[in-house]
Order: sequence, then C-alpha cells, then structure tokens
Amino acid sequence: MRLPFAGAIDCDFHPAAPGMPQLLPYLDEYWREQICNRAIDRMSFAMMSYPPNAPISARADWRAATEGAGSLAQVRAQLLDGFGLKFAIANVIHGCVALHNDDMAAAICRAVNEWLRAEWLDREPRLRGSILVGPQDVSQAVAEIERLAPDRRFVQVLMLVMGEKLLGRREFFPIYEAAERHGLAIGVHAGSTYRYAPTIVGWPVYQFEDYVAQAQAFANQTVSLIAEGVFRRFPRLKVVLLESGVSWLPMTMWRTDKTWRGARSEVPWVDRWPSEIIREHIRLSTQPFDATDATAVAQTVDRIGSEEVLLFSTDYPHAQFVGEEALPDGLPHEMLRKVLVENALATYPRLAQDAATPAIADAKEDV
Repeated sequence: MRLPFAGAIDCDFHPAAPGMPQLLPYLDEYWREQICNRAIDRMSFAMMSYPPNAPISARADWRAATEGAGSLAQVRAQLLDGFGLKFAIANVIHGCVALHNDDMAAAICRAVNEWLRAEWLDREPRLRGSILVGPQDVSQAVAEIERLAPDRRFVQVLMLVMGEKLLGRREFFPIYEAAERHGLAIGVHAGSTYRYAPTIVGWPVYQFEDYVAQAQAFANQTVSLIAEGVFRRFPRLKVVLLESGVSWLPMTMWRTDKTWRGARSEVPWVDRWPSEIIREHIRLSTQPFDATDATAVAQTVDRIGSEEVLLFSTDYPHAQFVGEEALPDGLPHEMLRKVLVENALATYPRLAQDAATPAIADAKEDV
C-alpha cells in the first residue's frame, strides 16, 4: 500500500554508517592517536547482522555506484521527498557497540553521535536523531544521554536487541531514568554484539538464520522489561522495538498473560495483565511487517488489540518492500493516520513539540 498522504513520520531509517576516517575528526586527540596507532582506523566496524553487500542490507534501486546507500543526497531524494515525509528518525547501527573496550566503545559512540549531528541534523531540518550508546557501561551511557539531551533534535536512546544481558535488568535503570527525565524514548533495534550466539541453541551458519532469530530476542526483551517492573518504575517511558517484525507480538502477549495468571505472586509489581502494559509502553515499527497477505496483516493488528502500538517506518535502505508500497496491505483504513503520524507524536514528546499543525491537519483531512 502506498502512503495515502504527505506528512508521515518515518521512525526507522539508516544513514550510511560512517567509516573510521569519517569519525576521526569527531574524536579527541587521545582517541585519534590510539585508533590510528593501533590500525583500528582500518577496521570497517560493519555489523554482521547487516553485511554491507547482503541483498537485504540495501534495496537494489537504492544502491548507488558512487555513493553508499543511505547518503544524505539519496535520503533526500529517495526517502524524504520520495515519500513526502514530515520527519524521519535516523538510527545509526555501528559496530563500536560490540567492542570489549568500554572506554573506546563510548568514545566512538560519542563520535558517531557528533557525526550524525554535524553531517545530518545540521544539514537537513526534517531529520531527527537517536543517541547511540553502549549499555555495557551504564555510567558512560548515561553521561552521553546527559551530554546530548539539550539538543532536542535527539528523540531517543538507541541500543541493540542482542547484547550481554536482558534489558529489564535493574543495572540498566539509570539509562531509563535519564531517558524518561529528558523526554526520550528507548529504541531497541535488531542487531547483536555477538557476545553470545544469536540463537539459544548455538551459532547459525547463514545470515538469514541470524535475521529470523531477531524476533525471538525481541520477545525475550519484552518479557524481561515487564517482569523486572521497568514500566512500574518508569511510568512515562516508551520502548520502541525497531525492525523487530510484528507477527511474534500477539503470541507473546497471549503466552505472557497466560503464564502471569498462575505465576503473578512471584512478581507482585506486575499488577495488571502484561498485554495491557505492552499496549501502553511498547511500540513496534511497521517494517518489516512479517505477515503473508492483507488478511494476515488485519488479523495480526486485531490480535494486538490496540491502534497505538504501530509506528510507521521504511527501514530505508534495507530491502523490505517493493517500489512505493511502504505500508502493508490490510492495515485498517481508520488506523492509517495513527500509524503514519499520531502514534509517533505520542511516543516522542520532542517530536510532538516540533510538529507543524497545518501539515497534520492536512493529513487528517486526506485520510
């Protein structure tokens, strides 16, 4: 399905990840010296969840012969103008978060965020950014949130779904406290630091196995966030699951509700149905929408039981749909305005403050 009106908000697109030569100007003298002297500047830092030349990593017609897919010129032409977007949130997936040297990881995260600010946000007013952090070192992650929070163009904190620990663990609470206090969402994106095998029974052989396994990780993180009482402690926090797929959620909601009925004495702070907590606090991007046809899409949405959960995304430049068919067929017509505009404004308080009323009004009239 094509977008029915202009002014939508894309909650997940990917600029071409910067190489180390691009990041060196944004590192301080100590880290530039360390990285160059140790030849780390020659590393690609490509995430193996997204090998650059894999077909799914960039749609064929969004690749360019002279520029990497996801350059600013391409994003303007193919994404912002091509889909008539009001805003788009840039999520930079960078391999620095997989480093075992926490100090170096934090330094490169800072450089990535500064690069995003200077090369993208300063040059294109329709763009917003995510603060990349390495959650292995919570104190440095919080420091980076505090450093960038005054720049209101950053609307969320970005982490990967597969790391060393489940994200509900209380050691991560300072990250959530800082995000909630500054009006930032928590973005959890598909990908792995590969501390452990991406499946619970060992290492896969092929990249597509890894990609399919991501949905299981999102289900695990959802249950962890609920069981550890994250949303009881941080009632205004929203967690956005990016590139998670969608079809796994109804079954996870049903199974979690069923188990909670018999085991809720173990977690008394979970004082209502887990599915209710999910509908209030968890959001999913629409790409990839892993349903087979329009009927399956409509059934999945109905089983989720809420019009507020889905956020529009293109996952540009990843190959998730053909041509301009950025919305899955089968989404109820009455939901389109929510999915394309209103749910994002409700999820990202900073975005809501920047939204232009006439554009939103026009969108409402066209639906």
